[in-house]
Amino acid sequence: MRRGWTKFSRRASAAFALVLVSAAGFAQSDARPGRVNELALAGLRPGRDTFSVALKRYKGKYLSSDSSAGGKQWSDTCTGHTLTLGLDAHGVIQEVTVSSLVPLDGRCENRRVDALNEKDWITGHGLHLGDAQDRIAELYGEPNSSGPSVKGDSELEFLYYAFDWAGSDVPQVMEIYCARDTGRVVEITLASPSL
Repeated sequence: MRRGWTKFSRRASAAFALVLVSAAGFAQSDARPGRVNELALAGLRPGRDTFSVALKRYKGKYLSSDSSAGGKQWSDTCTGHTLTLGLDAHGVIQEVTVSSLVPLDGRCENRRVDALNEKDWITGHGLHLGDAQDRIAELYGEPNSSGPSVKGDSELEFLYYAFDWAGSDVPQVMEIYCARDTGRVVEITLASPSL
């Protein structure tokens, strides 16, 4: 073999080995999520968006009559789903909660399926109500804390994520509840730094 070819062959082999090592490292990093924070829930960003932004996404005529002081709620008692906002004195959204824990009252007649835009009730990384609990760890990694919990008659598993490491200008907390019997997500809350 000529001298130039030997040099080229060694360099090509080294480059090929580097590509294989890089590909293996990429596959490993893809399999395990790093630290991931969340910025939005139901298309709303706590600490940034105002109630007027929410009204553009979710019609005011579908607001529940039992909206709490300082907060607003859209609910569908046919499906048992609610979207609840905690607001500050200036109308800035401080907390967003989507839940399927509302008691059903059976009033489903004359209901518009798209009235509450429930298809949009997801996190920025794609977590939905009804997703399997395993999907949470795939998206966000292991929670800061978790444990059993009860809300009303529902036995739940509580998962708590703190995002203080991401800086004070992003939502700081995400709380997720899963039904213990099915392992499915039944409630998600994303809260801004001021809470």
